[in-house]
Amino acid sequence: QVQLVESGGGLVQPGGSLRLSCAASGFTFSSDSMSWVRQAPGKELEWVSSIYSSTVSTIYADSVKGRFTISRDNAKNTLYLQMNSLKPEDTAVYYCAKGGRGSWRAVGSWGQGTQVTVSS
Repeated sequence: QVQLVESGGGLVQPGGSLRLSCAASGFTFSSDSMSWVRQAPGKELEWVSSIYSSTVSTIYADSVKGRFTISRDNAKNTLYLQMNSLKPEDTAVYYCAKGGRGSWRAVGSWGQGTQVTVSS
């Protein structure tokens, strides 16, 4: 059974940093692309970033480019999202996802999400 469990969310001040983690199980993590998707209150889902399995390629939404970094540790079956220079508009529930290469519509499996709140 595919399981994706996010952690690392919380309350942070504008300009601060957080590192989200996603523990994956139930599938061959190293063979799949992985993504982060977020949803702000009252807003549509927004694809944030993806990382590929067979290459070192990473892609980002324009809204987070230069501030967020996606990475993975295949030995630990763990996906990460390093978030720097956080802004109030980054406030959202962040979901770890299997698949979703460039679009949340391509997601195959979802985690439960972790809340990130950016506020002074």
